[in-house]
Amino acid sequence: MATIKEVAELAGVSVATVSRFMNDSGYVGKASREKVERAIKLLDFSPNEVARSLYQKKSKLIGLLLPDIANPFFPLVAKGVEDKINESGYSLILGNVQGDVEKEKEYLKIFAQNNVAGVLSAVHGSTKEFHGMPFVLLDRVNEDIEFAVYTDNFHGGELAAQAICDRQAKHVVIMVGPKDVPSSHERLAGNLKVLNERNIPYQLYQTDTFQFDSAEKTAQHFLDQFPHADSVIASNDVYALAVMKETVKRGIRIPEELQIIGYDDMPFAALAFPGLSTIAQPAYEIGYQAADLLCRHIENKIIPKKRIQLPVTLIIRESMREKMENG
Repeated sequence: MATIKEVAELAGVSVATVSRFMNDSGYVGKASREKVERAIKLLDFSPNEVARSLYQKKSKLIGLLLPDIANPFFPLVAKGVEDKINESGYSLILGNVQGDVEKEKEYLKIFAQNNVAGVLSAVHGSTKEFHGMPFVLLDRVNEDIEFAVYTDNFHGGELAAQAICDRQAKHVVIMVGPKDVPSSHERLAGNLKVLNERNIPYQLYQTDTFQFDSAEKTAQHFLDQFPHADSVIASNDVYALAVMKETVKRGIRIPEELQIIGYDDMPFAALAFPGLSTIAQPAYEIGYQAADLLCRHIENKIIPKKRIQLPVTLIIRESMREKMENG
């Protein structure tokens, strides 16, 4: 592997000149720049990124915090992030928090130790720990965050409730997402607006987490508590599918006796049988747009919009009854 000294010798310039060129930290004349570029190409020289990051006080790394990589929604977000930051010359460090505050702090410490250029986070409440690093929140966002990419959760809640109300709903139960996640409140507000306007009776079932490994037990407890529910608005697709599985085990027919709608439109929602009706969020686009926003922030480029809201879409599949003619 070639060294910076060998590049300097081949180019006929000083090591300091090569260093200024590599780090864009001072003037390098046109002739010298061309010689250095030619030498780098001939020697196939790759700079030591660790050394460079120590010198520049930042690296070409970007940190991504996710709440639960087991939830299929978040790998799609991560793919969008990775595609964009790779296009911009950065690499990714992934932190899978899994609802553990200590784990979250440890990942943020790792990010700082690696001099990451910036952080993307879908973990609500972590902004106080970024210590001046450029950051963008995605998916789970508060109103007071300057840089953010998220979807229209209130409208998503409206769409889910409208779909249920249009299909002979008599006993609706809303599976409410965790209280500490802002999107949960927004979706619930959208649900309640429609249900109250349509005078449809409903009950609430509060969940403590979106975590994948809690879904089956939650579904069992949910159906024990609401055995006569005929319509369910689930907190996300994972929990909707868990309820569907438990419903089938108990001999309850979907959608005739119980109809259900999820949230996210994860890849396997269409592969389930019956297919899961849901509110589609553009997971990949959320990640891609958030990464683009962060890269612009890091590089002091023009940012047309600091907060980006993306639309959601209603997807009807076999888990819902036929729409009433007058619905």
